[in-house]
Amino acid sequence: MEKFIPRQITNVLRGERPKLYGTGENVRDWIHADDHSSAVLTILERGRIGETYLIGADGERSNRHVVELILTELGQPADAYDLVADRPGHDLRYAIDSTKLRTELGWTPRYGDFAAGLAATIRWYQDHENWWGPQKRAAEERYLAQGR
Repeated sequence: MEKFIPRQITNVLRGERPKLYGTGENVRDWIHADDHSSAVLTILERGRIGETYLIGADGERSNRHVVELILTELGQPADAYDLVADRPGHDLRYAIDSTKLRTELGWTPRYGDFAAGLAATIRWYQDHENWWGPQKRAAEERYLAQGR
C-alpha cells in the first residue's frame, strides 16, 4: 500500500490526527504490500523479458475512504482528521489495469477484501511499534534538521 497508509496508521497510533490533502477525494489503486511483493516475484519467475506487467489489486478507493477506515478500525470517530491545502498538480486518480499479469501469469491478490487487508496492516503496525517507532522518530528528526 502506498506510503500514505503507514504514515496515517502510525500517526493515529501516536495520538495524532491524520491530514488529508484537499477534500480527500483523490483516488488511488491500493494494494497490500504482501500482494505487491508476490506480484513482483511472479513477474520475475514467469514474466517474459521485455514485457510490461502492471501490478494492481482492484483496490480503487479515495484517500478519505481509506483514512475513515483506518480511524474506524482503531476505534476513533471516522471524521477525526483534518483537511489541508492540496498540493499543486496533485493527481485526482491513479488506476491500474492488471489484466495482463492475471491472465498471462496467473497472479491473483491474496487480499481481495480491501478492508481485511487494511485491518491486517493496522494489526502489523500495532504489533511492531518497537520496530517502526524508532525509524519514524529518526526520519522526523532528519526532516526537521532539513527544515521540512
